[in-house]
This record gives sequence, structure tokens and C-alpha cells, in this order.
Amino acid sequence: MIATKAYNWDVSSMEKRFGAVTDILENIPLFSTLDPAEREAICSHTITKSYPRNTIIINEGDTTQSLYIILEGKVKVFLSDSGGKEVTINMQGPGEYFGELALLDESPRSASIMTMEPSKFAIISKDDFDKVLTNNPTIALKLIRELTGRIRHLTENVKNLALLDVYGRVARTLLDLAEESDEPGVLVIRQKLTHQEIANMVGASREMVSRILKDLTLGGYIRVEGRQITIRHKLPPGW
Repeated sequence: MIATKAYNWDVSSMEKRFGAVTDILENIPLFSTLDPAEREAICSHTITKSYPRNTIIINEGDTTQSLYIILEGKVKVFLSDSGGKEVTINMQGPGEYFGELALLDESPRSASIMTMEPSKFAIISKDDFDKVLTNNPTIALKLIRELTGRIRHLTENVKNLALLDVYGRVARTLLDLAEESDEPGVLVIRQKLTHQEIANMVGASREMVSRILKDLTLGGYIRVEGRQITIRHKLPPGW
């Protein structure tokens, strides 16, 4: 069952709350070049909320108009049809944000967002964000650049879905999610993903993804421990 209860982030003082949010804003490209006073101005317009795992934050087609900045936790961005079939577009963690399109127009939400673990967000409404833009117009330019990068990423995803077979899409997804580890030549995917979640990302069945991951494991290319995947050797070009 999808949880729907939200609760305010209880902190001992407004200063503590603003400190947490402004520290994160400093590391987000969209806000990083603002001075502390400007970041505090943004924080003065935000509310902070926490949500349990598996909570739908935004439904595709909603008309809500707020920007969400992830303070803690992880979310997935996905599309679904009337039959319940899902395609995962992206996964995001602390320091990232979503809902920015609602700040630019009044169209319905283009995708759904669900928490993958307990998560905390700083939320700012379109009206309040417009007030911030009036005093800080450079943020609008940065937002456009950020959106351009996301469009390029989506274009690459569409290309992969159209031109690569299932194995190629799985391999590409694993490499995109992987980070360097302390062990030379070894990559690690720190997000703990189920086979179904990977299948939703590549547009394939869970059974097919499970077979590919099993073969990669038996071949010594990857190691799976507690849903964490480690890529130990260069993945083969085909399957």
C-alpha cells in the first residue's frame, strides 16, 4: 500500500532549519553562486516536510506548482499507464530537485514522483519562487541551462531504448549508475535496486533483467550483495 501521510520536519529552531537548507543550496548548481543572504531569502519562503517510503509526492497530471529540493532520502521519477505498467525516467537523491517545470508554466505535472526511502524535502511554491526570481534573475538562466541538460539526458535515454537491445540497455544503465570505488578498476552502484526497478528503467521484463544479471554474476563481471551491485570487470559487448 502506498503511504500518504506527511509530517513537518520538527527542529529546535528556525536557525537550525535554515542552516540545513542553506548548506544544501550552496552545493546545488542552480543556487550555488548566490550569496548567503540570497540563499536565506529562498529558505525564508520554503517549508520542510518528511514523507515515508513509497509515498507518491507528485502524480502525473497534477496541477500543483511547487519546487521540491531533496534534503534526505531518494525518489524515483516515473511514467505509468492505465494498466499499471511503469517506466522509470530517473532517480534522485539529496541535493537534487524536481518539480521545476511547474515554476515555468501552469501545465499539469509531466511525471510522477515517489519516495524510495524515508525522505525530507524543502518545498517552495511558484508564487514565492517568482518573488525570488524578481530579485535574482540569474537563477532563471541557470534553471534554463539545467533543463537543457535534462532534455539532453532524456534524448540519450530515448536513443538507448530505440537502438539498444535489452542487454545493451541494462549494461548502459548499470554503467550510468555506477561510481568509482576504493578498489582500482572496480565500480559500485550504491543505490540498492531491485530487479523490477532496473526493469522499469530499461523498459524490459523483470525476468529478462534477472537472467542477464545472473549471467553477469556467474561470469564474474558483477557481484550482488544485499541488492548492491559491484562491477568488477568491463562488461561484455553482447549477451
